Amino acid sequence: MEGRNIGVLTGGGDCPGLNAVIRGIVRKGVQEYAYRFVGFRDGWRGPLEGDTVRLDIPAVRGILPRGGTILGSSRTNPFKEENGVRRIKENLAKAEVEALIAIGGEDTLGVAARLSDEYGVPCVGVPKTIDNDLSATDYTFGFDTAVGIATEAIDRLHTTAESHMRVLVVEVMGRHAGWIALHSGLAGGANVILIPEQRFDVEQVCSWVTSRFRASYAPIVVVAEGAMPKDGEQVLKDGSRDSFGHVRLSGVGEWLAKEIEQRTGKEARTTVLGHVQRGGTPSAFDRWLATRFGLHAIDAVHENDFGTMVALRGTDVVRVPIAEATARLKTVDPALYAEVGVFFG
Repeated sequence: MEGRNIGVLTGGGDCPGLNAVIRGIVRKGVQEYAYRFVGFRDGWRGPLEGDTVRLDIPAVRGILPRGGTILGSSRTNPFKEENGVRRIKENLAKAEVEALIAIGGEDTLGVAARLSDEYGVPCVGVPKTIDNDLSATDYTFGFDTAVGIATEAIDRLHTTAESHMRVLVVEVMGRHAGWIALHSGLAGGANVILIPEQRFDVEQVCSWVTSRFRASYAPIVVVAEGAMPKDGEQVLKDGSRDSFGHVRLSGVGEWLAKEIEQRTGKEARTTVLGHVQRGGTPSAFDRWLATRFGLHAIDAVHENDFGTMVALRGTDVVRVPIAEATARLKTVDPALYAEVGVFFG
């Protein structure tokens, strides 16, 4: 077992805590198992093109508090590339990599699941997404940091909203799941929270806004980028799609602000937090969780438990099949969303 070469890649959107995972994997893998590590650059593009970087203890020193990923990332889908699987297997063999740890969200891990289950590539998954929408784990690292950033922004926007007595619409990330909007909106004292799981009535939103003004307060509306009106379609940035077929979202905040202004006569402005939520120093919780995921991922490799993903259940880190983890998204329960409705308006 000693002396094995293990590959590591980070795919999808960047996220606070990725470097903590890499550090945990390498530190334990080198110190306890005498493994060598090969980092693949830019997600699945790395093994597709054989683009590698050496990972050892000096390489991971000092990266714990750093945002982003020292390996780079991309949304490359090898199943959309010509001879993608063959090229990956050839490059893994060329680098003498015996197992691959894939750190990513639904798309990156979906590729890992297929490679492991259908093509015999030994993979272990680590769940990463600020959206917190992977069903097999209680939390994904990156989520806590994103919520903290969004909450601080909402706190700051309250004062400017009240100074000018205008509506401020805050657009946060959340394509299919409204966890960031729900957590940051509740923590930041928002007066309306709109999520992808529940289509919203614009007239009802305007009624809540008007009610807030009657109480001599300026309302804050938090809306997830994937939220949709009852009588409309999803607002898109443009018509382009990535290699996994995802459209580019953005614009629902601006659209909603215009609707509110036209229907209520109150001035409305939009703040789109966008990639600010994904950048910068990870929170203490995300460093803790990401480090633990890294330690348990290399244990799974050592035990040849491939096709699995590490997951948080309560305070325990467990292993689940990657295919099961990516089979469905974890979305906000209607009952949980209804709980916060008491603060609307």
